[in-house]
Amino acid sequence: MSDPSLVYAYAVLRRTPEAAAAVSDLRGVAADPIHLVEPTDPTSQLAFAVGHVPAADYDEAPLKAHLDDLDWLESTVRSHHAVVGALVACGAPVLPLRLATVYPDEDHARQALDTRRAYFLSLLDRLTGHVELGVRIYATPDITPPEPDTEAGPETPTGLGAGRAYLSIRRRRQRRNEEAWRTVVQAAAHLTRTAGTLAVDRVAHTPQRGSLAGPAPGTNVGNDAYLVRADRVDAFRTGVLAAAEGIPGLRVEVTGPWAPYSFALRPEPVMGPSETLL
Repeated sequence: MSDPSLVYAYAVLRRTPEAAAAVSDLRGVAADPIHLVEPTDPTSQLAFAVGHVPAADYDEAPLKAHLDDLDWLESTVRSHHAVVGALVACGAPVLPLRLATVYPDEDHARQALDTRRAYFLSLLDRLTGHVELGVRIYATPDITPPEPDTEAGPETPTGLGAGRAYLSIRRRRQRRNEEAWRTVVQAAAHLTRTAGTLAVDRVAHTPQRGSLAGPAPGTNVGNDAYLVRADRVDAFRTGVLAAAEGIPGLRVEVTGPWAPYSFALRPEPVMGPSETLL
């Protein structure tokens, strides 16, 4: 790049010939070739998978401005995930980093590998041999979250007018919906416990609403990520779907396997002024 550039770090890997081969044909968010940055300590086992990005887009101020540009953000997210996903697909143990982990130059990236060596190694050791699976639990479209109904009063005998008859019918429907909702919520809690027994760890994400919930019909009541041994993916999927079978009003999606983003972040050492994280 002729313009000033920054170093964009995608993931932490172990320093192996396989890791070097895995990045050799990859290109990143700015179509720049991906390569490894190794720490200054020759005994360290770690490396960053990095590319270069224009400072005009990824320096602190322009990056904040870009967050309002959904097309730009979506393109960046897709490119970031494509690099990490390709590394995972090659079988290299990968610690995925957050979107827009940026360093001023490769020397600062090397310093981060040196100073955070124990931190990165502990996370990489924990995630090696594991993948992330998502479990989304939906109540079917005919079952909705209960809402207070101030218009419909107590049950009213029939024969007292069309208005009161309507309110009586509406109240009965509301009670049936509330009972169905409670059944779904209880079933979702049981399903979550079952999934937990099949996984190493779980992270509960906020259920998605509106456009974030995607095209799937119904109300998202559970949106969790599970850390699963790579050799147990099929067993996890089969077990979760079997646990959801035959439960009226409940629908389950198991997604993945993915790079374990939800489990790659822990409280970490305070960042230096040279590092920008989104």
